[in-house]
Amino acid sequence: MPVFRLPDEIVFPSPELAEEDGLLAVGGDLSVERLLLAYSMGIFPWYSDESPILWWSPDPRLVLVPGDLRVSRSLRQTINKGTYRTTFDKVFERVIRNCAESPRKDEPGTWITDEMIEAYCRLHEKGFAHSVESWAGGELAGGLYGVALGGVFYGESMFARKSDASKVAFVKLVQQLAEWKFRVIDCQVTTGHLMSLGAKEVPRSEFLKIMKKALKVRTPRGKWDVVNSE
Repeated sequence: MPVFRLPDEIVFPSPELAEEDGLLAVGGDLSVERLLLAYSMGIFPWYSDESPILWWSPDPRLVLVPGDLRVSRSLRQTINKGTYRTTFDKVFERVIRNCAESPRKDEPGTWITDEMIEAYCRLHEKGFAHSVESWAGGELAGGLYGVALGGVFYGESMFARKSDASKVAFVKLVQQLAEWKFRVIDCQVTTGHLMSLGAKEVPRSEFLKIMKKALKVRTPRGKWDVVNSE
């Protein structure tokens, strides 16, 4: 399959036309409108400072149904001890910047460029992008961020400065999304970290069907004012 070059018009080719590695298109911009269309089609941006904007739709897709969340005994003990206090949407920009600065074993450098940070902060201001934070005392110990559309949460990245801090944030997020009746969490690409928490691979075609149904639900826009939990 060819890699499509995006026009100025805010459109995308079908995600089913992606390359074997998931690469679908190149170019365009990171406007709120283009990002929202991309997510609604199962497409997301992922690139580095040295490359143009690249758009992906991998096959298979890693997803987590909230009811499938798996919490290990040791992680549950950490949560029950109140080691971390969790908040939602308190310091979105700090979370995404920490994610950008966190080294990845399988990724040289970072894909969260300054352009990406600015774009997702705009999405946050519009009420579509959200963060979850784990605090140890007054210190930001870990967290994650992503995009919510309809009944889908599209996870983007997480970081941890202390042991299990990002996992606690993820568990609290999944529990809250389950309470709000979200259908699925898009984890994008496969990692052992997320599979240990209950995520599983599904064919892209199945993910797109699940997503299409879940997007019929009203998007919970605005700041997520969730009561802090220990």
